[in-house]
Amino acid sequence: MGKSQLARAAAKALGRAFVHRAVDARTEAQDLLWHFDAVGRLAEAQLAGALKDVTTLYGQARLHRHIRSRLAVCRYLHPGSLWWALNWKDAAEQAERGGLAPPAQRDGGDPDNGVVVLIDEIDKAEPELPNGLLEALGAGEFLPPGRHEPVRAAEPAPLVIITSNEERALPDAFLRRCLVLHLTLPDNRAALIAHLTERGRAHFSGADPGILTTAAKQLADDRDAAREAHWTPLPGQAEYLDLLRAVLALAPGDPARQEKVLKSIAQYVLNKRAGAV
Repeated sequence: MGKSQLARAAAKALGRAFVHRAVDARTEAQDLLWHFDAVGRLAEAQLAGALKDVTTLYGQARLHRHIRSRLAVCRYLHPGSLWWALNWKDAAEQAERGGLAPPAQRDGGDPDNGVVVLIDEIDKAEPELPNGLLEALGAGEFLPPGRHEPVRAAEPAPLVIITSNEERALPDAFLRRCLVLHLTLPDNRAALIAHLTERGRAHFSGADPGILTTAAKQLADDRDAAREAHWTPLPGQAEYLDLLRAVLALAPGDPARQEKVLKSIAQYVLNKRAGAV
């Protein structure tokens, strides 16, 4: 959670538009650049086939021109996250052809100031994904299907933030082109509890200080237990904030009840070992 929020905070601080794409095991490099709506095109083609019965009314030549126009590949091409990041104006024009809206900007970011794009948890994908992005990011352009001219990066250059939980090693050629920032939690127990409590106070300013500290201690205990049992990944700040969010929602404004809820659900929220409920 902290890594993802860093990207959004950077966009807000810079006044830039923000685009987020979560990666999973099925994501391919192409998906970050563009998506071809084959299902939509097939449905349009089937509808066009039904129009054959009205060719005498519509005019055969005119109908064929209309069908070719409607089934043009570019009409079913949807901009991916990196397309928006590299050239927002071009992506917006392409999206309009398909009746799509630009990514919503909850923080009021202005694409004229540039774009921050977050590619979240890239290590979930196969190694081919980061390798496949090297050419587009390195050259600053790519050629989608149905286009005669490539999509070219516009100024200002995008800020591309890529997160990884290091569950899978990323290719060296890819890492050499990245500025790597390691975000780690303090190893010292007291420092860890203080850090988590501070982050909890920043996210939930009205929360009872005792609840923030108790939750931080439970997180610290669970990290120790997970480390001894060789469970990975270790629960961290994201789990701590999720736990607080649940406790405060289940017992709003009642620290005594929050304490009871915290103890009753802690093992399920923080225990990340295989098979945990």
